[in-house]
Amino acid sequence: MAIIEKSAGAVVFHRGEKIEYLLLLSTYWGFPKGRIEKDEDEHTAALREIREETGLNVSILEGFRQVDEYWYHHKGQRIQKQAVFFVAQAPHRESKISWEHEDMIWLPFDAAMERLKFAGLRELLKKADEFVKQVNT
Repeated sequence: MAIIEKSAGAVVFHRGEKIEYLLLLSTYWGFPKGRIEKDEDEHTAALREIREETGLNVSILEGFRQVDEYWYHHKGQRIQKQAVFFVAQAPHRESKISWEHEDMIWLPFDAAMERLKFAGLRELLKKADEFVKQVNT
């Protein structure tokens, strides 16, 4: 029987002279996310994880919710990961890396796409970028 693990996070962007996206490195490049704790909704979990992993207090933009599902094995268990992602705007780029990650970087869309290894994350960034460009923030 598979274990279901649920997490929440966001594609975090900052709009300065150009739109840049925040990527975190932990084995591979990705977006801030983490497990949803007991009695926590998806938005609250995403905001908490982003704050813990980056030090940023972001604003989640309404109207975007994407689920990335994948399977992996851990200690002989088959685990189904369900990661819910939102789009969140950072008020500035001054972020701090958490102990959980090796590196972090702000990149424009094309450069961020090149760093993302997994097709699901690239598709997520593509949809998020289209959404961000439609929203007047």
